[in-house]
Amino acid sequence: MRAKNYLFFSVILYVTTIAIIACNREKAQSADEVDTAEAILEEVSALPETFISPEDNPATPQKIELGRLLFYDPILSGAKDVACASCHHPEYGYAESQEVSIGVNGIGLGEMRTFKQPNTIPFGRRNAHTILNTAFNGIDPEGNYDPQKAPMFWDLRVESLENQSLEPIKNLEEMRGHSFQAEVTLDTVVNRLRSIPAYKQLFSEVFTDTEAITAINISKALAAFERSLLANNSRFDQYMRGDEAVLSSLEKEGFTAFLKSGCATCHNGPMFSDFKLHVLGVVDNEKVKVSDAGANNTYAFRTPTLRNLRYTDPYMHSGKLKTLRQVLEFYEDMAGKEPPNPHVTREQLDPLAKKMRLRFKDMQAIEAFLNSLNDDTFDRKIPDSVPSGLKVGGNID
Repeated sequence: MRAKNYLFFSVILYVTTIAIIACNREKAQSADEVDTAEAILEEVSALPETFISPEDNPATPQKIELGRLLFYDPILSGAKDVACASCHHPEYGYAESQEVSIGVNGIGLGEMRTFKQPNTIPFGRRNAHTILNTAFNGIDPEGNYDPQKAPMFWDLRVESLENQSLEPIKNLEEMRGHSFQAEVTLDTVVNRLRSIPAYKQLFSEVFTDTEAITAINISKALAAFERSLLANNSRFDQYMRGDEAVLSSLEKEGFTAFLKSGCATCHNGPMFSDFKLHVLGVVDNEKVKVSDAGANNTYAFRTPTLRNLRYTDPYMHSGKLKTLRQVLEFYEDMAGKEPPNPHVTREQLDPLAKKMRLRFKDMQAIEAFLNSLNDDTFDRKIPDSVPSGLKVGGNID
């Protein structure tokens, strides 16, 4: 609370100084900015220090470790060549450095990942979200959230980590490939795991069902592991918990500018995301052959978190913005230019985004602030082997 009060008074001081030297019109505008900054500041806070689980899937150490093995085991993929970790690797903050994902028939890790030849698999449609802090997806400014209703994916098409975890397994480009049809994917994967004695033992130790290896229990184990991946002690979190010295003056200036520019209108709450859909007109990725029309063909995409951006570039759903400076310049251009995506008109742009007033002179400070949201103390443990005997993480060597 002391840090929050300190920051608010810095906003007041900054805006008041401008008001003293400005004309009457600017004074009125600055007063409005103070009110806006005060209101938005109440929408920003540190992340919780612990997570909650759904009632029907309580986290246990054994379940988390089973989920870790499944996460790194390519047995879940059609051709047994790609794992969840192939595109969500700890080296890249449980995201990746590709613009859009290379899943099935891929080889290598991060920016070195490419398709083996010959290849008939398309690129994934979108840039891979980080899994870090997805335990808190849907959290509101007061810290309330329901893990069973947690919004997932760029288009919000499913809720909860349990439901999300099975979708890539069924997806052609990500994990299924041409090995079998989507409708038999989960049954096939379940039967594979049931044929492995080590998995039979591990599942029976975690789940009490007569038949422990089921698609639902696979999803529960994966979700338990993913939910445990926290990066919730950034310097910004420490600052909001009361350590006023942990941020530099430039970072504090950047936070003030972040609030005043309107960024926090959508990037708010402990996750710096309202988890809502917005139309921004980001350019499509040329590797995806059909224009990505987003949720319900509206070109709307979910607000991503701003946490751990150091590890999760490139940015936006199409991965076409390589740096934080390019992202900030994109929003600066939104004030007066046409959207770079020819399928989106200026009239379609989200009204909140069009109201943003991001100034070039503030960008360095805002970048500094955004980097205060990084936390590199997250769990990076990779198993030495997986029960299937396949390559850990798939073909990422």
